Formats: sequence, C-alpha cells, structure tokens
Amino acid sequence: MNKAALVFLIIVSAFGPPAHAQNTDANDIARQAEKTAFYQGEDGRARVSMQIIDKQGRTRSRDITILRKDEINDNSESGDQRFFVYFRAPSDVRDTVFLVWKHPQADDDRWLYLPALDLVRRIAAGDERSSFVGSDFFYEDVSGRSAEEDTHVVQDTTETYYILKSTPKDPNRVEFAYYISYIHKESYLPVQVEYYQSDHSKYREYTAEAVETIQGFPTVTRATMKDLADGGRTTLTYSDIHYDIDLSDDIFTERYLRNPPRQFFGEN
Repeated sequence: MNKAALVFLIIVSAFGPPAHAQNTDANDIARQAEKTAFYQGEDGRARVSMQIIDKQGRTRSRDITILRKDEINDNSESGDQRFFVYFRAPSDVRDTVFLVWKHPQADDDRWLYLPALDLVRRIAAGDERSSFVGSDFFYEDVSGRSAEEDTHVVQDTTETYYILKSTPKDPNRVEFAYYISYIHKESYLPVQVEYYQSDHSKYREYTAEAVETIQGFPTVTRATMKDLADGGRTTLTYSDIHYDIDLSDDIFTERYLRNPPRQFFGEN
C-alpha cells in the first residue's frame, strides 16, 4: 500500500487528519465510497487528458470533456445519473461521444457515436467491462460500478483506511472473482482498487495519484489503471473541474450525440 500511503499525504493536506470514529458496516462504507467517487454535487464538468501506454512504452493520447448530471441524489442513496463523454482530440476520434444513462438498480443504457461512420451504436450490458476506447479503463470504470452489485465485507482497517473485499453477486457478468478497495476513512474516497482472478492473482489495479478539494468536494485529479497481465497502463489527468453548473436534461439525449453542447465544455 505504498502508493495509497502517498495519496493519503495529499488527502491529509486537503481534508485534515482522518476521523477516529470507526465504521464497521461494509455496505455503508461501499455506498458512501460510491457517492464520494461519482456523486459530488448535482452535476459537473471535467476536462480529461488520457495517456495510454502499452507494454512497449508507446503512448497514445486522448483529450476528453465529461459532463455528468444526477437524476436522483438524496441523502439516503445513490440514484440514476447521466454521463456525456466528448472526445476533443486526436483527430481520428474527435467528435466521438459516449453517452451513459446509469441505473444502479438495472442495466445501464450506453451509446457510442462514431463520427467517421455517422453511426450511433448501443453498447450491450455485457460489454460494460470491455476496454473504453482502447484504454486500460473499462466502460464501467467511467460511470462507476454500483455498490449494490457486490457483497462487501470489511477485510481490515488501518489508522487511515477501510479495506473492503467485494465479491460480485452475479459472477457470470464480470471477469473478476473479487476486488479489494482501500477507502480513506475521512473522505470515503477510494484511493486504490485491486482486481483479482479466481486463483487470487491480481491482474488490474486502480490508483488515485492526486486529490484536491474543489468547491468543498474531495476530487481525484489524477488516476492510473494498470493492466498487470499485459503490462499496459492508462493515466487520466483532470482539469477545469466544476460542480453544480446547472446542466440541462436535454444534453444527455441521442439528439446531442451529433451536435455536442460545446457551450458547456468550458475552455477551448
């Protein structure tokens, strides 16, 4: 947990020392971690620089803007969300759009608009754990995995982290056997997630490498996903992050896939 310990130093500077109260409810910890990672504010925008590095060290880049709006967001549970992911660069993916209607209690609806073909493609529920535009992140990583899809137990606690082991309720829908999450006690931010196969070998690893407080919300500003099986990794660096910008529901519909709402994209 050396990397997570380094991230903790950043978190401490942003949010102060960890709370001393101990939460022993694994399901509550998982739900709060999901809300912290994916439900900050009622809506939001971020610009994302994606660096995809293969095992030979070759690098590909993507420049993305992500818009997000919550359909239901109360103090008791996480609810439906909408995500609009627009690709700015490079030229071969410019104007590509990934649209998600996230349903925590049902299969998500996902669309991918491919401008070169002028084609809107529905992404099947079974494809949610496949590579997101050739990166080491999966489609599900972008919009988040619902805490209700897994069974959670507190495997361990430290002064700084809750360490959760999460096992899928429907193992036929995923490629992993279980995952281990290191969740910061004060912020409930997941700072490292390790995915394991049935033989207990770790094959994927997510790490939050930088965290800032933005408009009062703990926010990951740099994260890396490693594919330990093939040696590739993808780093996402977030900038121009804003919450509660009053996004319209209309933006998150098929009609905007071909005509992106650039007025909400911030800097050019």
